[in-house]
Amino acid sequence: MYKLLLRPILFAFDPEKVHYFTFSLIRNVSKIPGMPALFRRLYLLENTSLERELFGLKFKNPVGLAAGFDKNAVLYNELANFGFGCIEIGTVTPKGQAGNPKQRLFRLKDDHGLINRMGFNNEGLEAAISALKKNKGQLVIGGNIGKNTDTKPEDYTADYLECFTGLHPYVDYFVLNVSCPNVSSHAKLNDKAYLLELISEVQKANRAFDKQKPILLKIAPDLNDAQLDEIIELVKETKLDGVIASNTSTDRDGLMASEERLNAIGNGGLSGQPIKTKSTKVIRYLAEKSNKSFPIIGVGGIHSAEDALEKIEAGADLVQVYTGFVYEGPKLIRDINKALIKKAN
Repeated sequence: MYKLLLRPILFAFDPEKVHYFTFSLIRNVSKIPGMPALFRRLYLLENTSLERELFGLKFKNPVGLAAGFDKNAVLYNELANFGFGCIEIGTVTPKGQAGNPKQRLFRLKDDHGLINRMGFNNEGLEAAISALKKNKGQLVIGGNIGKNTDTKPEDYTADYLECFTGLHPYVDYFVLNVSCPNVSSHAKLNDKAYLLELISEVQKANRAFDKQKPILLKIAPDLNDAQLDEIIELVKETKLDGVIASNTSTDRDGLMASEERLNAIGNGGLSGQPIKTKSTKVIRYLAEKSNKSFPIIGVGGIHSAEDALEKIEAGADLVQVYTGFVYEGPKLIRDINKALIKKAN
């Protein structure tokens, strides 16, 4: 129904406006008595073969919603009814910020992709905390954190620490977002020496709590083998809990969209089907070269159950969807979990 009826209508309008309209629609429909139960009946699959245990957390199933969809943690309780095993909120920054000028989100329909340069638009740390206090405990919640755009380089770490400390009581794991191509000083955030400093400080803050939370690093899909070797060494050196592979890409090779269209869109991070192979290649490299010494969450171009299985076979322990959820609808989560149950039996 989604692809035949809803998607053609939604795709006729501006992507960002549709995103907020869809949020309102899901929220309001979920208030109708019986609708949350109906959604769960349609999309939620529960089976012991789907359960995963990673970094001390138990996931009902391995299919998560990637960061960027529910930035401000306003819809995670309702989205849980669509069958996700985890939802990652954010990217959260200390202060609320508007992000980059609009238009900043674009569909590549023929490529089944999106290009965005949102710029960490979010309502800030306090708004996220307030929203997370309403958590009904239906699934694992991840907190994706970053820095404010106007933060000076010497204060980057302080921004991450503020978000980490503030969200610590309310999320189950953390993701250090250092690989988004739409933020300033992207180069520094990918410098190994700085990453060592950042991770060390966040881990120090983590140890100050009675219960420590897992910390993961989200990396770009455009890293070469030497850079991926550095990531493996970094994880080993800092004892990070895992890696999310991958964020959006700046690469535009092989797209069906015309050069004129891409020039009109301009810069931004590419997601969806065009980065599927690139993301899977990164996952496989990390898994093989590290001898599967740390957990990997695979994300990038998952639009079908087959795409998800490919990521898992390459070495991913969990998968996340975003653009695939936009293009395929909530049936995608059920399809993936159904295929995993079939494979397990």
